[in-house]
Amino acid sequence: MQIFHRSTNTISRATIFGAVFVIAALFWAMAEIQRSPYVTYEGVVKPQPVAFSHQHHVTGLGIDCRYCHTSVEDSNFAGIPPTKTCMNCHAQIWTNAALLEPVRESYRTDKSLQWTRVNQLPDYVYFDHSIHINKGVGCNTCHGQVDRMPLMYQYASLQMEWCLNCHRAPEKHLRPRDQVFNMEYQQPVAGNPALVDGQSFTDQDSLGLFLVKKYKLRTERDITSCSTCHR
Repeated sequence: MQIFHRSTNTISRATIFGAVFVIAALFWAMAEIQRSPYVTYEGVVKPQPVAFSHQHHVTGLGIDCRYCHTSVEDSNFAGIPPTKTCMNCHAQIWTNAALLEPVRESYRTDKSLQWTRVNQLPDYVYFDHSIHINKGVGCNTCHGQVDRMPLMYQYASLQMEWCLNCHRAPEKHLRPRDQVFNMEYQQPVAGNPALVDGQSFTDQDSLGLFLVKKYKLRTERDITSCSTCHR
């Protein structure tokens, strides 16, 4: 005696296969959300106490990154400029601008402005600005074209897979140290070669491999080791 209808077998198979596809779709959706700006804040402008324009100060006025971020070459932290740095100029120009009243108040009261970190890594991640700069990684490699940002935003996802993509092939991103702070730097091509130590390089691969040796980068195994970034 047949208890279940013959179609039950088909329904059972469809249910099992359907459940597999649904679970796979859920994992895919979760992975996409994890990589989305909703989680990473990539491309998101965060509110600040003063609407500071890097585009105006860097491109318009030609101010070097290191004028404000003073510790970027010798510290793990790039440094946030004190109010005194702002007032070096704004004690003489735009002295009555309403936009800059929080800066003037901070200077008068000796109370620091509470800037919102734009590029924020988790506490369990160790990152050192100085080592990247001294190995030939340009500012805009990680931070994007800051000189074209009226308001600062996070350029990259800053997720582990993004970091590892660079650590697995650093030669694709390295540049001469004297070009690290050059926001207009272009990787070498046949018509625009790079000159380093008297040698001419017409492509990034050859330049990058040369700089890997020149700047004594550790092996791929070392710089992709868990303990390099998680200490």
